[in-house]
Amino acid sequence: MTASKKLLKIAGISYLIIFFTAIFANFVAIENIVVSGDAKATFANLINNELVFRLAILSFIITIIFDVVIAWALWVLLKPVNKNFSLFAAWFRLVHAIVFAVGLFHLVSIIRISFGDANFYNLSGEQMASQVLLFFTQFNDTWLIGLIFFGVHLIALGYLLLRSKLAPKFIGILLYIAGIGYMIDSAAGLLYPNYADMEMVSMIIIIIPGVVGELSFTVWLLIKSFNSKPLQYQ
Repeated sequence: MTASKKLLKIAGISYLIIFFTAIFANFVAIENIVVSGDAKATFANLINNELVFRLAILSFIITIIFDVVIAWALWVLLKPVNKNFSLFAAWFRLVHAIVFAVGLFHLVSIIRISFGDANFYNLSGEQMASQVLLFFTQFNDTWLIGLIFFGVHLIALGYLLLRSKLAPKFIGILLYIAGIGYMIDSAAGLLYPNYADMEMVSMIIIIIPGVVGELSFTVWLLIKSFNSKPLQYQ
């Protein structure tokens, strides 16, 4: 197996792992715990789902690790297309991973005050619930900041794919659109608190192109890694 084929497989498998870990951590765990604007309900859900919450943090850590792996693999793989732009794309994915890792400290803080030595923090039940909801909000805000960098990465990745003959053009276009969507949606989520109510808009500009584009790219990476034909960059 050639080095490029190994990189394709590494990137493809890493993407698959991220799909499972991120979906579980965000949609199965966090979204079922957090009740927007209701600290008491959020805290009650957290207490009743302690194991799920701990597994969500572990899943996020795994996601970050493989995000870094993908950044490296795609940088090396796409260097023949444009060395500097490939490095640019990798750096923005790496910054996204770093910002995301910083955001996890807020979730770890939730464990400390909720399942650690509560007396040490001298918080009442209501204060603890309010603090938990605040940490969840801060985690989400930090994640949104990271997604702006991730959006730039997707735009750069889409551009590199469109510049080459590596993958079908529609994958590059979808990644490009998804990147723009991530940047717009994340910035709006930070600057307009009520934007969270516009779920349909978020689905149209991010979820659909993002999931279809990245999933298509993942499938292409895995299929291409088992293909005996050499990669065609130009």
